[in-house]
Amino acid sequence: MTTAAPAATTRASAPNRPADVIFKAVSTTAGVLILIALAGVAIFLVAQAVPAIIGPLPDDDSFWAWVWPLTFGTLWSAFLAMVMAVPMAIAIALFITHFAPRRLASILGYAIDLLAAIPSVIYGLWGIAVLAPFMQPAYAWLAENLGWIPLFSPPASGTGRTILTAAIVLAVMVLPIITALCREIFLQTPRLNEEASLALGATRWEMIRMAVLPHGRSGIIASSILGLGRALGETMAVAMVLASAGAVTFVVVGSQNPSTIAANIALRFPEAHGITVNMLIGSGLVLFAITLLVNAISRWIIAKTTVDGGR
Repeated sequence: MTTAAPAATTRASAPNRPADVIFKAVSTTAGVLILIALAGVAIFLVAQAVPAIIGPLPDDDSFWAWVWPLTFGTLWSAFLAMVMAVPMAIAIALFITHFAPRRLASILGYAIDLLAAIPSVIYGLWGIAVLAPFMQPAYAWLAENLGWIPLFSPPASGTGRTILTAAIVLAVMVLPIITALCREIFLQTPRLNEEASLALGATRWEMIRMAVLPHGRSGIIASSILGLGRALGETMAVAMVLASAGAVTFVVVGSQNPSTIAANIALRFPEAHGITVNMLIGSGLVLFAITLLVNAISRWIIAKTTVDGGR
């Protein structure tokens, strides 16, 4: 009595179809082109930044002393934005997927997607015309009543165009990215896990804490990193809102604010010449390195979370 060959063996021995060969060639070529483009950008940045890194600058200052305040401002503003955006994005995504009625959830989903489509310059105009004047009295109150906390050291800004205002604008800009991804991730939670938690007597929040959040942990990290990349590289909104003075300070309500790398490049590059161009490209190289480092760390965290979660 003969038996049929296993389907896996038959499938493995089948000849490659032309469509499969073409698809593999196209996808492989696309992957290689991405690596080539990334290498080309890195080579260009390094080649153009070397004169500024090794050579004297106009003010007899070192490149690293010049770029450090910009790097600090970039990281500080992005950190403040993520502290505000990530918890709110997770809460909104959970409300849409597990609490809101279907009609309201659909409306909120459309609103979140619409926020992602608004241009950066519109956010910048909103930050200057609406948010900064609205927040200025709050900054004055914080400096007057909580000035003993280093973050709120007086005097407060008279215009409201502080690093905290820029961070709020950045948080609003990255919120739809993180929310949309978290929403899709939470919807992928196995229905049986949720029903099992509820059947065992768990409340709605306990079910979310035990079933939904652990299942979406790696996705939350990945979406947060995407939002962080947007916050690190944002240019126009920060350049329009932030009244920067090149200071290195943690005060979030004062008039002496650090600038960011992207905003500094956008403001100075049109009038730059000579070694100044190399300085600005060198700061772009620093931002490029920060972005690569952040993505590498996120990939490591996601891989570790996935391995630990599968045990």
